[in-house]
Amino acid sequence: MEQEDKQLVLDKRYLRMARIWSENSYCTRRKVGALIVKDQMIISDGYNGTPSGFENVCEDESGLTKPYVLHAEANAITKVACSGNNSDGATIYITASPCVECAKLIIQSKIKRVVYGEEYRLTDGVDLLRRAGIEVEFVAPDKESV
Repeated sequence: MEQEDKQLVLDKRYLRMARIWSENSYCTRRKVGALIVKDQMIISDGYNGTPSGFENVCEDESGLTKPYVLHAEANAITKVACSGNNSDGATIYITASPCVECAKLIIQSKIKRVVYGEEYRLTDGVDLLRRAGIEVEFVAPDKESV
């Protein structure tokens, strides 16, 4: 098996794990998961949700996402920042393409590669990552793993 094929197998595996992790989200509109992997080890994880200590309700009465809900990437990045580890040179696997705010966090955390499994209608986050020289890859999920 070629190195490229091995990487694609790993990418799909980590994205499946991120999708499973997204199931922990209490958000009803959209569940997103993220894993940060460095040297073939998962060093952090996250899913979208409210900050620690808040009620686990992501949407208001009208169904809109509350403004203080954290995205999966932000949760994973802040979690690794609180640990003794760092994300320098790591890959982040996200079930959906990152928004521009999360892209800024990814750039600042020195993550070098972003793999995501679902396109979003806005591409400004992906565009910013590419502008920063970060490798960005869309990997479509396998039909049996969705």
